[in-house]
Order: sequence, then C-alpha cells, then structure tokens
Amino acid sequence: MKPVAFEYFAPRTIDEALALLAAHGEEGKVLAGGQSLVPAMNFRLARPSCLIDINRIEALDYLCEKGSQLRIGALARHVQFEAPVAGGSLGALLPRIAHHIAHLPIRTRGTFCGSVAHADPASEWCLLAATLDAELIITSRRGKRALRPDTYFVGALTTALEPDELLSEIRQPRCLMATGGPGLPNSAGARGITR
Repeated sequence: MKPVAFEYFAPRTIDEALALLAAHGEEGKVLAGGQSLVPAMNFRLARPSCLIDINRIEALDYLCEKGSQLRIGALARHVQFEAPVAGGSLGALLPRIAHHIAHLPIRTRGTFCGSVAHADPASEWCLLAATLDAELIITSRRGKRALRPDTYFVGALTTALEPDELLSEIRQPRCLMATGGPGLPNSAGARGITR
C-alpha cells in the first residue's frame, strides 16, 4: 500500500515547525524517526495531509545531563542509548533497555521522544517514562508546558498533546534509587558518562 497524498515541509528551526503545526492543526503530523507513523500511513491507518519533518532542526538533537536529570531532545535516536549516556543508575539501565528495541535499522532511525509521542503501550520508552515519572516538555507557539506521565498518557496510542504541540524534550531522573534494585548497581557504582 501507499499513503494518501500529503504536503511535505522540512523546517530548520523550532519556531518554523511550531508555526506549521499551528497552521495545519489536526491535519499536520510531526515526522522524526517515522518508525510508527510511516507504516501507519502506508496502511492508510493515518492520513495526514501534511508532514512536518523536524530532522533538520539541530536544536532538537541532543542528550545532556543537567543537575539530577538526563535531558533527551526530540531527535535523540534509540541507538544512542546503547552505550551509557548518563551517570547514576539510569546510565546503567538505558543500554539494557535500548538493546531490546526492535532491530538495528529501527534503533538507528527511531527516536526516544517519537516513541513516547506515539504512546504505544508496548513501547519500552513509554514504560520507562511512566515508571520513573519523567517530565515531558511540550512546546507550541503558546509557550511550554511540563506534564507528568499520569496526565500525558491518556490511553493506548493517545496522549494529551494538542494538534499544535510538539513533544520537544523528556527529562528523566538520573538516579533511580539510592541502593539500586534487582539487577541494577547502586548509583555510586554505576558506570556512565558525566558531563
């Protein structure tokens, strides 16, 4: 099958992407990795009339530690988490999870935030965000808002994102617990990168 016809936009700034989302409303869909959206379009389960490809927006492509959090930009790919990207027990946990996501081509292209935006209940990253009470940063032309998973996830494949909003960042707590848990080293013994 092939998708229905659509317009394609490739903004280079967050402001341009948000303006497109505001202009196209329900008909606009964000394309990052496309590992969930493109198959749905090919089977015509999703029929957006406009795709907003954010892959050229360098400001969304980052992973960094800030204080007690790992901040994950909208373009951070699954494959980036296969090596430790944070200190604390989170740094030890992420590679264990990443290796179980689909297969290498999907991990190379798919994004952490895209997975959470799709809200598939089978998603490893959705489970991580919900279990560790991540902070989800949502951006629109109206400003930013931060949601917790219990208000962000509405149901299977359904979130609190409005049509003009972008899940721009996820903030995961860096240390899961003081003494570790089954199979996890304590935060002092976890291997990782500090920045």
